[in-house]
Parts: sequence; C-alpha cells; structure tokens
Amino acid sequence: MSGRALFINHDKAENYRFHDQHPFHPIRLELTADLLSCIGALEHGHVLKSRSAGEEELRWVHQPAYIEAVKALSVPSPQPEIIRSAERYGLLDEDTPYFTGMHEAAADVAGGTVTAVEAVLSGHCEHALHLGGGLHHALPAKAAGFCVYNDAAVAIEYARRRYGARVLYIDTDVHHGDGVQWSFYSDPDVCTYSIHETGKYLFPGTGFVTERGEHHGYGASVNIPLQPYTEDASWMECFTQSIWRLADHFKPDLILSLHGCDAHALDPLSHIHCSMEIYNQMPHILHELAHTYCSGRWVAIGGGGYDIWRVVPRAWSLLWLEMSHHSLKQQLLTSSPLLPLPSAWIEKWQPQTSFKLPAYWLDDMSHWEGIPRKAEITAKNRETLAVAMQEYPEIQEQRTISPHN
Repeated sequence: MSGRALFINHDKAENYRFHDQHPFHPIRLELTADLLSCIGALEHGHVLKSRSAGEEELRWVHQPAYIEAVKALSVPSPQPEIIRSAERYGLLDEDTPYFTGMHEAAADVAGGTVTAVEAVLSGHCEHALHLGGGLHHALPAKAAGFCVYNDAAVAIEYARRRYGARVLYIDTDVHHGDGVQWSFYSDPDVCTYSIHETGKYLFPGTGFVTERGEHHGYGASVNIPLQPYTEDASWMECFTQSIWRLADHFKPDLILSLHGCDAHALDPLSHIHCSMEIYNQMPHILHELAHTYCSGRWVAIGGGGYDIWRVVPRAWSLLWLEMSHHSLKQQLLTSSPLLPLPSAWIEKWQPQTSFKLPAYWLDDMSHWEGIPRKAEITAKNRETLAVAMQEYPEIQEQRTISPHN
C-alpha cells in the first residue's frame, strides 16, 4: 500500500476554543502534533495548508438564519436581542456556549475537512487527515455537543456535489454521530455508520439499531450501540464484523472516518472500558477497507476525546502512523513488547499536567481489572450486532488484522 498521505493543518486551528476549562480544548491538537514531531512523523512534505469554508458551502448543511445567528454572536459584544436568541440555536448552554470569533473558527474547521476531501478526490493524495475536524453533533439549525458547524456533513456534501462520489461515513466516536446521520438520512448515496455507547445512557440519546434511514435512503444508516463497560474484544468483534459487511454491500467511492477517542476507559465523559488497542486496530482496518473498495481514497478527521493528556495524543498519533505507513505502526501491530513513547515528549509536557503521562504507545494491561459482567455485556452486544446487520449479507472471506505490505 502506498504511504501517500497528507496531514491537513492550519494556523487558526486553536481558535475553535470555548474557554480554558472546557473539555473540548484545542491543546489536544498541539499535544498530538508535538508527539508526531518527536518521532519525525511530520515531515514538511506531509503537511498541507487548508482554507476556510465559504458561506455557500455552509448553507448546503445549515439553515441561513442559523448561520446569521452564529455570525451575530461571534462579535466581541453581541446585541442583547441576539443573546436572547442564543438559547434557541443551542449556543447558550455549558456544552456549546457562544464565543468571540466563533463563526470564523467553525468555518475554518469545516474548510479543513473540505480541503482534505478535495485533496483525496482530486488525486493529490490517497489519504488525508484533518484532526481539527469532527464536529459531528451540529444540526442544520442548532449547535450541540461542542459542535457549531458540521464539518463532516459539509465535506460529504462537497464530495457529492463536486465529484458525485458515494461516501461511506464511519464514526468511531463513543457518542452517536447524530448530526451527520440526520443530514443524509434519506440519501442512498451516503451511508452513515456509527459505533458508540448506547444512547440509553449517553448523549445525544440517539443511534439505535432502528435508525436505518428513510425513503430512498432506507438501509444506508447503520448504528451499533454498545453496552456500557464494553471492553476491547467485544468492541472490535462488533466493529470488524459490521464494517466489512457494510462496505462490501455499499461499495463506496470514498471513506470519511471520524476518530473520537473517548471510548477509552480513562475518558471522563463515557462508560466504555476499552484500551488504546482499539485505536491501534481500527485505523488498520479502515486502511484495508479504503484499498479494497475505494482505490485508497480515505479522509479521516478528529472528534471527541476528553482525557487530553493520556489518551488523545497517542490515539490520534496512531491514526496518522497508519495513514502515513510509518514503520513504528507496523511494530505496534506485530510486536508484543510495549514500545516506549519518546522521552522528549514526556519531559516537555509532564510539568504542565497533574496526570502522570503514559510511558508506552499502548496501555500496559497487566494492571487492568476485568469487568465482572463481561460475558453478559458481550452477549448483549452480539445481539445488537445481529439485529443491526440482518439486512447485509455476510462475507465469505475471513478478515484478519495483518500488517500492510
């Protein structure tokens, strides 16, 4: 497989910032980029500057009145009548409060993901990563879940309008990718897939197996809601068996995947009990999917992840190592000994956090306690998987995780 991959970056990425105490903090991007730099994984030729999304592009997904409200709330001192309207648009709660420069920052995020899609579909590269993206909860006329403009939906619409591409959207964030799903719920040429903690217990309270699409898009929406305290083996069993069958059935031209890393046991905003191993394996499977069905066309974006010191930098770095065909990723897939993180990165960032930074790329599982209800959880997840995939034929060939050639 080719290692032709682009790391989409822009100097305004850190402007998407609610406040210093907010869990969706842009320092995640700096921590990840610095970790990759420490191992020489961000060479100059890998980085591509992005642009801002235009208002016409935003209107493909968002209602004009909502965009105008976002713009009006983005000035340093919004008018009182505008502030009174903020609640209606989801911009007055503690999750997604309005902030100065919000419209410009959110449009920059959307533009970064559009830039990644254009780079791949134009043939400039095979794979593109935009970690600043992943605002999958934003709705046509309402902000939600830390998300103002839905960059993934805008970029998918760009792929549809500009290239007529069939897009398979794969969301591995622990929260359901609701905003993207609803944007294409009746579109047969956009298949939305989300594996997440069940909405019975977690925001946004959606993403059940019965959400299959509507009208011509029926069957092009697939959800795998998993039980709280699901561990690695069950998560990967459900992901592997469902995503291969779906991709084989849908035959996409482009894969756009969202990589929230909040299904980790250390994440403070969910109840899933996975380790770093799922973030080692899932990108590898997506890489194989892209080359099997899309001639390598694969765009990846960031998403959630709220243990910003111990989890996010490692998980997102593992994603880039896979996309760029870095030799370290092959070692992590095939070697049993734990491989250490660069000491320079640990020494630089440890003084800035009270959390003890991890010593290894993957988690040392020898000290982890198992979940008492593991068998029951696994059985319920298998039942969910069977219901979710009942309309999609099984693939005869057994898929295994193996290093790329």
